[in-house]
Formats: sequence, C-alpha cells, structure tokens
Amino acid sequence: MPPKRKLRSQIPSNNAASATAYTDQAGTAANKRSKLSNPAPKAFTNVITNSDTPTVKKGRGDIDDEPTFDHSRPEEKTGIVDRRYYPAEMSNERCAMYNANEIPRPMDILNETLHTTKNAREKLKKGAAGEAVIHWFKRDLRLRDNTALSEASKLAQEKGVGLIAVWILSPQDWEAHLVSPARCDFELRSIALLQRELADLDIPLYITTVLERKDVLNHLLELAAGWRVKNIFCNLEYEPDELRREEKLVRLGVDKGINVELCHDDCVVPPGSLKTGGGRQYAVYSPWYRTWIAHLHTHPHLLNEREIPKRNSSKFRKEHQPLFNMPVPPIPESKALTSEEQNQLASLWPAGETAALGRLQLFLMEKIGRYIATRNFPSAHSTACVSVHHAAGTLSARTSVRSARDVNSTKKLDGGIEGIRGWIGEVAWRDFYRHVLVNWPYVCMNKPFKFEYTNIEWEYNEEHFNAWTEGRTGYPIVDAAMRCLDATAYMHNRLRMITSSFLAKHLLLDWRLGEQYFITHLIDGDFASNNGGWGFSSSTGVDPQPYFRVFNPWLQSEKFDAEGAFIRKWVPELSSIEGIGIHNPYEKGGEAAKIARKNGYPEPIVEHRFARERCLTRYKAGIGRSTA
Repeated sequence: MPPKRKLRSQIPSNNAASATAYTDQAGTAANKRSKLSNPAPKAFTNVITNSDTPTVKKGRGDIDDEPTFDHSRPEEKTGIVDRRYYPAEMSNERCAMYNANEIPRPMDILNETLHTTKNAREKLKKGAAGEAVIHWFKRDLRLRDNTALSEASKLAQEKGVGLIAVWILSPQDWEAHLVSPARCDFELRSIALLQRELADLDIPLYITTVLERKDVLNHLLELAAGWRVKNIFCNLEYEPDELRREEKLVRLGVDKGINVELCHDDCVVPPGSLKTGGGRQYAVYSPWYRTWIAHLHTHPHLLNEREIPKRNSSKFRKEHQPLFNMPVPPIPESKALTSEEQNQLASLWPAGETAALGRLQLFLMEKIGRYIATRNFPSAHSTACVSVHHAAGTLSARTSVRSARDVNSTKKLDGGIEGIRGWIGEVAWRDFYRHVLVNWPYVCMNKPFKFEYTNIEWEYNEEHFNAWTEGRTGYPIVDAAMRCLDATAYMHNRLRMITSSFLAKHLLLDWRLGEQYFITHLIDGDFASNNGGWGFSSSTGVDPQPYFRVFNPWLQSEKFDAEGAFIRKWVPELSSIEGIGIHNPYEKGGEAAKIARKNGYPEPIVEHRFARERCLTRYKAGIGRSTA
C-alpha cells in the first residue's frame, strides 16, 4: 500500500539554510506540524541563506510572530516542523497566553469579521442576483445533508439563477497538511462520482488545480467574477489555517462585491456552543458529552437532514456546457500510488456518498447490536468503518447520529439499545476534538494540549522509529497493527491506542513523530481526531490517560486478540505458534521461541519493565514532579 515515508535525517547538515521565509499564504499563519511525507520537487523556493531567523509577517491573527526561534531543539532537528510551510514550534509562553485569552483565536477573529461585515454582506445578498451561485466543495463531498450546498441551492432557486459547484485541488495544501496518498486517492475517486451525481441535476462541478496555496482564494474570486456570481457558499473547516483562509475570503469578497456565506456543517454541534458553568470550553470528554447530548435534545433541529440541491434548468446547462466537461486531475506526484495500490484501495475503500450510506446502513442493520461487546476486538469486524467517509465528507457525522437514533428504541441519544448509544458516543468524540481544536488552536502548532509536557526528554532513535513503522519491534500485537496499516491504510482504534502508547512510552520517542506517521498513512486521516488520539495515548493531550498508566502490550494482546487471529494474519512468521505463546514467543520459550527465531521474527527491541520505569522517570522530570 502507500509507500513508507521515512523519518528525516536526525540532524540535517544545515537546518537554518533549509528554512523558508514565512509568508501569509491565503490568510494562513503558523499552524499544523508538518514533516512532509514526500516533498514536491519545487517545495524549496524561498531559502534563507544568511540568517537563522525566518521572517514572519505580522498581520490579522498571526500569532507565531516571535522575532527568533530556537533551532537547537530536537523537534527542529528531526524535521517535526516543516519549515517550508510553517515557522518553528511556538513557545510555552504563547500557549499560556491563549489559555489566558490574551491572543485572539482564529475563530474569534472570523466571528468578528462576520459581525463587522454583516450589513454589507446582507445588502449584497439581497441585491443583484448575478448569473449564478457558487458552492465551494472542500471536505463535504456529498449531495445529501450538506448545509452550505443546500443553502446555496435555495438562494439560487430564490434568485432564479443556476448553481455552480467548484472543487479546487491545492497540492501544497495536501503536502503542508500531511494528507496521506491513500486519502488523496479516495478524495479524487469521490470527486469523480460527485461530478456525475451533480450532472444528473444539471449542476456542473468545475474542477481546477491551483499550484500555489496562496492563490486559491484569488482564483475562486476570479471565477466568481468571470461567471458574474454575487454569492459564494462553503462549509467551515476548523483548523487555524482554514479559519484564517475563510476570514480572508469574507473580507476579500466584500471588497469585490461578493457575499460569502460560511456554514457550520462538519460538527453536529458547532464549536463554541457548549460551555462549562464557568463559561469555559470543556477539557474533559464525559461532562462535555453530557452537555452535548442535552444540547441536541434541546435543539433537535441540529440533527435535521439538509435538503438535497434542486435541479438547475436545462437552459442553464446548455449555456454552461463547458463547465460539465472538467476532467478530474491525476493524483499529484508527491502523493503518487502504484496502479496495484490504487486498485487495492478501491476494493477496500469504495469511494463516494452511495458507498458511505451503504456501509452505514449495513452497520446499523447487522452489527450495531454487538458493538459495545466486540468493538475492541480487531478480528471481530464489528465497527462501522465509516471514518474515512466522515474525514472526506462523503458522509456527515450528523447523518450518522440521526440514522443511529432513528433505528433505536427511543429518540433519546443516550438511551435505548446499548450498542446504538455507545456508537453515538464514539461519533461524538469527533465533535469533541474539533471543539478542543477551535478553543486551543496551539495543538495545531506543534504543541500538545498540556504544553508543559513539551519539556519531557524524548528519544530520537531512528532505528527504533523504523522498527515501529515496519512492524518489527518484537511485540507481535504492535507489529501486526503496523503491518496492517501499511497494507490497508487503516488501523482499528484499539490498535491505534496500543501502537501509539508503545511509541511514546515504551520507545519514549517524541509522540509527534508517530502522530505524523499516522496522518501520512491513514486513509481516514483527520487532524483533530488523530491529534486527540495521540494526546490521549501519550498523556500529553486533553482528557488523557494518566502519564503513569503504561499499556502492557502483552496483556493488551491477550485481552483483545486472545486467540491470536489478528497476529496470525499480519505476522505470518508466528502463524504456526499454538496457544498464548503467540503473544510473547520469546518469553514463552520452547517451541514458540524456536518458531519465532527460525522464521526471523525479532526479539523485543526494548524490555517492558525497563521501558515503563524509564517512561515514568522522564515524565516526572519533564513535568517537574519528584522522582523520589
């Protein structure tokens, strides 16, 4: 499956010379951590050769505008921050300023702009109809239950004009945001299907590629001007880059006489809607979830299905026929897959909205009843496997929750059939991590939620990292999970917890290396959920497991793969071992150890007890707790 993206050289020969000057690209600022999976040939275009300090533009909402950066930190040397797109890691002091509300959050800036431009935008919306309305597709690749698409269609019908859909491929965005080749392929396959479904409604999908990410907004507005469009609709994305981009789009639109309508759609409950009694964002899932449930019970309209877009007139299609013939671009070279990989992905992960709804209905009809009892067992195949559709937007989380509610024995989201209410709770985690992202945007800026955990002394052992990525750590359940990821671009959630805990606590590798590896390989890679999961497993994030809780891979293996079925499938060197010896063959000894050694299966690269003690010592020292 997707080729391995190796850890960069541990200490580049000239890190400073590899740094690019930071510019405000389409309204973006220092944002996601980025170790590029497979650099594009022209990535380095603005190299600093006479200074160790990147130039940072100061502008609306730019927060990482410190005059100097510390290039000596190991995360700089190991390439955790891709300096082609972002400055160095932000400081703990600035994280604290976020928590003290001393730095405006990107969402705050966007909301302020929406407020100050409200009258101008309403006037534009009520004014001249123009000749069409645009819906800009991003991570919402579906016709059904799509808020902005539905609203765009309603306005087009009201104005008596047509609807034009637009999708823009930005290779630099895919690179900077570490989108995996598997997910890029999935999105392109979904786009091809979406284009045909829209055409059945006489709605064109204009597809274009913009090489420089800073040019995306101007290109969209140029298209609007050329088509005499006065209204653009799109759904919000909640990462800082995207919030700043949308804020800039609103301002530029007003300047050019175009109304931009932004809709909340990616979350069931919009970020900012849920507060503690003290008026703060929840940092723990359980009380947040209770409030989320109560909010949906009080505001049931949030789960209502959005109307599918209405058909354009046949006259509109005749007048805009060239827009219906836009080819789907090939996958960028930096995300290339072999034809064999593409065929396998298409077989494992059918793309598009129809496939998403079919998979959801199969789960609700046949699997959800045993979900709670079996969801932690990788070989049970009892999960929905719709996360890739949530990530690409071929299925909305709202549709999933509503559909589960509708097959339950009650309309209460936290009542009725155990499997249904349990699965709704799992879907809710997706909302939770997005709410966290909006309120603590520094988690997108190379910092853990618990930013003081940055001071833990991590290891940067390339040999251990490679052993982990290649599934040869000597811990069978870890190795089976990593080999499954490599072969299928997917990993079961329980296995994600086991493998991420192993990297951060057994190998004591910087958890961000693992976080990046996952996002560059998972077909369902999603920044907020991936970051939240890694924060939990490494004890550095919101609502984490305690730092002193270290998963024992042997016990996890025996509990969740008791018969060794998953291990036998992915670690064939051990497939002939009988009984519990398959979980830890070298400790079991005898025939199990003999088979493992004969077939070249490695012995454990780190001893469990030593790893646990080292982990506790480093964590205590890093967060300033006594080791006595």
